[in-house]
Parts: sequence; structure tokens; C-alpha cells
Amino acid sequence: QVQLVEFGGGLVQAGGSLGLSCTASGNIFTINVMSWYRQAPGKQRELVATITRGGITNYADSVKGRFTISRDNAKNTVYLQMNSLKPEDTAVYYCYTRWSSVDYWGKGTLVTVSS
Repeated sequence: QVQLVEFGGGLVQAGGSLGLSCTASGNIFTINVMSWYRQAPGKQRELVATITRGGITNYADSVKGRFTISRDNAKNTVYLQMNSLKPEDTAVYYCYTRWSSVDYWGKGTLVTVSS
């Protein structure tokens, strides 16, 4: 079993910044890929960013140049630094990983960007 707990989120004005973190705990030794997804009201959940244990990153086109994903392997923690936020970034942000062939999701944290 893996538990993912997100921290951060909240209300920010457009153009502002916000940071999220997600810590994985449980009976794990290594986790390879950790990701952030988001789901806006009335929309499907979408991939925001991914990072491998080795630090290889991938971003959705909509956040490239504004968001940065990073991780601390020793702490099994992944971060998402969000800059130049836009109202369309408003969503519930979820941490995700797949370990031992099982998908794990955090409960999500709400990010609201006001115009």
C-alpha cells in the first residue's frame, strides 16, 4: 500500500505563484515515476507534469515554462512550483504514482486562481 498526501494549494491572484508538495508513504522502497494531474470543474482529469526517479521531467504544453516539477527521493516527495498562474489553472490538483502495478492517487488539493 502507498499513501499519497498533498500539501499546499489555496487561493492566489492571477500572475501569482503557489507551491504544492506530495509525500508518498507506506511499504515502499523506490518509486520511479511521480506525477501531478489536475481536474477543473466540468472537465476531465489531465496530466500536468511527470518526473522520474532520475529527474527526467515532462510537462503539459499548457504549463511549460510556468510550472516546475521536482522531487526529493530520500523523502519520497514530489513538488510542483507554479508561477505566472492563470485563472484557467484553477483545478483540484492530484498527486499520482504507480507502484507494484497499482495506481495510487492523493485526495487532491484545490488551487483557485482569481482574475
